[in-house]
Amino acid sequence: MYRKDWIAQWAMYTPDQVALKEYDSGRSLTYKTLNEQACFLADKFINRFRLNTGHRLMVMAEQCLEFVALFSMAQKTGITLVPLNFRLAPTEIDYLISDAEPELLIVQRKFADKVDHLKSDVQVVWLEDLGQELRGCPLIDFENKEIPEDHPLFILYTSGTTGFPKGAVYSHKMLFWNSVNTTLSLSLDATDLTINCAPSFHTGGWNVLLAPLLHRGGIVGLLKKFDADRLLALMESEGCKLFFGVPTMLKMMSESESFQAADLGAMRYFIVGGEALPLAVIRQWHDKGVRIRQGYGLTEVGPNITSLHQDDAETKIGSIGKPNFYVEHKVVNDQNVPVNPGDIGELCLKGPMMTPGYWKNLEATALAIREGWFHTGDLVKEDEEGYLYVVDRKKSMFISGGENVYPAEVEKVLRQCSTVDEVAVIGVPDSQWGEVGRAYVSLKPGALFCEEEIRSYCLRHLAKFKVPKYLVQLTELPKNDSGKLDRKQLK
Repeated sequence: MYRKDWIAQWAMYTPDQVALKEYDSGRSLTYKTLNEQACFLADKFINRFRLNTGHRLMVMAEQCLEFVALFSMAQKTGITLVPLNFRLAPTEIDYLISDAEPELLIVQRKFADKVDHLKSDVQVVWLEDLGQELRGCPLIDFENKEIPEDHPLFILYTSGTTGFPKGAVYSHKMLFWNSVNTTLSLSLDATDLTINCAPSFHTGGWNVLLAPLLHRGGIVGLLKKFDADRLLALMESEGCKLFFGVPTMLKMMSESESFQAADLGAMRYFIVGGEALPLAVIRQWHDKGVRIRQGYGLTEVGPNITSLHQDDAETKIGSIGKPNFYVEHKVVNDQNVPVNPGDIGELCLKGPMMTPGYWKNLEATALAIREGWFHTGDLVKEDEEGYLYVVDRKKSMFISGGENVYPAEVEKVLRQCSTVDEVAVIGVPDSQWGEVGRAYVSLKPGALFCEEEIRSYCLRHLAKFKVPKYLVQLTELPKNDSGKLDRKQLK
């Protein structure tokens, strides 16, 4: 059931229905053509490149028609896709390659400079060359492979609290059940059209609306990157019915000169995740007739775990809503005992959309999954009506422009800078990105504080969104009674 070939099914039922539109190129694919391309890719990777079920295929590309064809190919073959964050520095990419051990690295040519600076020895295939082959590709009668339900469809890397990314296994079973619970909670059907500008390396880019809508036979428009004015214009001209975005996107669109004039009468609602949307912004969109649905999710258990109905957006401001279909939850204290309504505890989740674990990381898997429950590390409280509220994020993670940033990862790089002795990074509010990093550093004896030098070092070893916006020099970082860094004093 989980391994049903969705694209092949719709190619049989509604072959001429448009499945994908790519606005940057003007290209589109019907379900029939998408299925033909996926079969061609399946045959190519298995018979020409000698890949098979279980092999990893790493992809460094923006969301595009070819990437979705690779997704359909993965459903047919059991080859595992590893979407790569193209914003990462080459040293970070080298680490992910060594961990995932892909057979091939498919790269969009605009990221060729990243490949030039890699130390890893992995065969590179250019995405554009694949795309050229797919145009007018021969018909291939490909026989799908038998794939276990917990087999990885994706390995999605998340920044780790230890400073090293972890590869969350996103299985075929997870894909199916996430799609089912999304379809039920959002009432998706084959007449729906969404515009997707979420990154290809995020679970949200695949699993909030793209995969569920393809499961339902709907239409997905692809936009390589967010542009407020263009997105508003496309929403109007395309009759967009649903849109998923992070609060930064909604805020930037509401501040656009095109905001007032844009006719979004076809829009049922926006789905917002990542962090709470301020009431003032909710009201701006409500005044325009666009309803807001907020929710909560995470890579390891799927992006559609809870949902706050649009009718509750103002009255339950700050809530992530209630659990979606097939999601079990509990809120527990440090002794793993459920807390009373209104008390703060850790959110734990269970259900068929939960990851089987982390790629090649038994220790991290055992820490996160205990007695069948996934421990999110997020502290929440649940009111008497069953509405959940996040009161603190796992560890000291913060979200900048929709991107998760883990201070430990940034601190690990900063400590390698020749002048830095100790360092602590926290998230602070920012009017544009929601939150940005502020790094407190103490220097080695005799070293001089040079902000430009430290920032330049960070840019060479970290993705730009992880580089702290603010650098503050301290003689000594605050410690608690046990000698550990006291972050509370920095906030």
